[in-house]
Amino acid sequence: MTGRPAGPRLRETLSNPRADRVKRVRALAGRSARERSGLLLVEGPQSVREAVRFAPERIRDIYVTDGARVAHPEIVDEALEAGLYVHPVTDEVAAALSGDAQGVTAVLTRDPDAGLESLPAAPSQVLVLSNVRDPGNAGAAIRVADAAGADAVVLAGDCVDVDSPKVIRSTAGSLFHLPVLRGGPLGDVVDALRKRGVAVLAADVSGQRELGQATSSLVAESHAWVMGNEAWGLSAEELALVDEAVRIPIRGRAESLNLATATAVCLYARVLG
Repeated sequence: MTGRPAGPRLRETLSNPRADRVKRVRALAGRSARERSGLLLVEGPQSVREAVRFAPERIRDIYVTDGARVAHPEIVDEALEAGLYVHPVTDEVAAALSGDAQGVTAVLTRDPDAGLESLPAAPSQVLVLSNVRDPGNAGAAIRVADAAGADAVVLAGDCVDVDSPKVIRSTAGSLFHLPVLRGGPLGDVVDALRKRGVAVLAADVSGQRELGQATSSLVAESHAWVMGNEAWGLSAEELALVDEAVRIPIRGRAESLNLATATAVCLYARVLG
């Protein structure tokens, strides 16, 4: 798992679910194992396919069952063409590697350049997630940012670990399409964005203006959206850091929108004009 042996790229079938290699891969579901090894676990055909296409240099090994090879031949074909190591595995080994991978699992190196220094020099739109704790919410928001054409996603404060298999699976491969950066405290993120000429907006019910025609000039320029924690939103201290808080209009009786939906509404304000 930690190095590529010489020889054919398609390896021998792994059949022992109790093998040390299998245990090491399975352990990557835990944060401590990821931090010790510098590796991460990618589960499922969609995420592995996108990793092969957009981050092949980070892939150490791919594990695939016979059934998955038949269902998703493009993953193996593209991986072998890229010179990656593909390990056929039995169904028992696949289940031991991951309980939710549909027969396709990969081990990647963690992204070493995932800090604020990797922010684009002149981004048009950035998503900032502040203290977002739920893996599914974080992954869905990253997927929305990818779909809306954002230049980067920054995780600020005490956010969920972006290398968590649950986050990666929730992005449906979008994690490999755009920079997803670890930003530290929100104040540091805001400072880095302002140095790049980016206006920093927050989606919050306290906003004096509603998102819509009144704010079209704001989203026409280079800007970032800050989205707060799923349960309590943005604190007064966090709101004090941004240039303006903008509220999303709610015309019905719903109290609020979930994180991914609110993110989509804000990011698509630019896309839809």
